[in-house]
Amino acid sequence: QVHLVQSGGGLAQPGDSMRLACEASDDIYTLRVVHWYRQAQGKEQELVAKMSDVDVPGYGDSVKGRFTISRNPTNTTAYHQMNNLKPEDTAVYYCYADLSYYQGTSRLDIGHFWGRGTRVTVSS
Repeated sequence: QVHLVQSGGGLAQPGDSMRLACEASDDIYTLRVVHWYRQAQGKEQELVAKMSDVDVPGYGDSVKGRFTISRNPTNTTAYHQMNNLKPEDTAVYYCYADLSYYQGTSRLDIGHFWGRGTRVTVSS
């Protein structure tokens, strides 16, 4: 069964950069619309970045100018570049994507999927 696979994360110091990645378990699927959410301990889930199916990005106010969402040219992998990390960025980050399968000019939408999350800890 197809699912999202996340990579990256770990421990960083304030001011560091880190990149998260998200891809489908089978690269025949494209990540047509992508969202990155995060949830810090004791807090509600927060949308930090999104990428529409026409490559229009959007960011939460707390990360504007520091985080960048992107996809590879085949749209099979999404990236979440985080620069100038701050302790308040500490959270579990989740990828949420609409997956599609293209055959020629036909598109089949597979559904919405969540990644399992990856922990990012920013601490000196």
